[in-house]
Amino acid sequence: MVEELMGAVAAVCAGGLVYLAAAARIVKQYERGLVFRLGRVHGDVRRPGFTMIIPAVDRMRKVNLQIVTMPIPAQEGISRDNVTVRVDAVVYFKVVDPAAAIVNVEDYRFAVSQMAQTSLRSIIGKSELDDLLSNREKLNQGLELMIDSPAVEWGVTIDRVEIKDVSLPDTMKRSMARQAEADRERRARLINADAEYQASKKLAQAAHQMADTPSALQLRLLQTVMAVAAEKNSTLVLPIPVELLRFLERGHEEGRQTQPQAEATAEAEAEAPEQTQASLDQTQASLDAAEHPLDKTEQAMEELRRAVEQ
Repeated sequence: MVEELMGAVAAVCAGGLVYLAAAARIVKQYERGLVFRLGRVHGDVRRPGFTMIIPAVDRMRKVNLQIVTMPIPAQEGISRDNVTVRVDAVVYFKVVDPAAAIVNVEDYRFAVSQMAQTSLRSIIGKSELDDLLSNREKLNQGLELMIDSPAVEWGVTIDRVEIKDVSLPDTMKRSMARQAEADRERRARLINADAEYQASKKLAQAAHQMADTPSALQLRLLQTVMAVAAEKNSTLVLPIPVELLRFLERGHEEGRQTQPQAEATAEAEAEAPEQTQASLDQTQASLDAAEHPLDKTEQAMEELRRAVEQ
């Protein structure tokens, strides 16, 4: 009797251990448990720790609440400015509603992946190449909103989306390199021009200062000669001031202007005696013309006197 009782107790204990082993479940800290009893969601979501279910009646699905890092396969498309690009990205998401993630969608990971690929292709078609290369923050925000809108119904929230790389054709890379080189050259020329402008202003100020004190120009010339002589060269270059050349040029022009005037004066002096003699001749002729009427008058008076005497 005692042996039969001990056997029954041992059998009950063994059955209890088997039941406990079948019903016991351990939910980790980063997981939540969803219990299905006869196909229906039963009770609340099981918290982390030890929990029990009814074997053969209940079935538990564990849902990971950690942030999932999912790479988006590279998508090839044509941007709004008709450039073929290949863009890949990465999406970070996590489950916030385990019941919706299990019940509302068959596989929330696959659904998020497909939605991310579709949204990435849509973003490529709506954006220009410059935006894809330099304005990625705005595109990341737009891509995040496009994926997050349907994912809310799946109990998933999108933490962030990042565009990793933008691949361009080789021809486009060469064109962009030429554009960047031309822009660099343009800026270099502007900087050189600005430097020349500033240097010219300083030189103009120095020229005004030297104009007030002419000896400063000679001192500057001597300093230049000393600087050249310090190089121990066999050839000494002596610069000639530009003002000296201008002075010589002005003197030459004044000489050229004075020579025609001197020639005109000499010609005038040569012609002066001839003009004076002509004037004297004209005066004598006038006097002769004035004497003829007097002679005629005297002859008339002489004839009248003779007539009276007779």
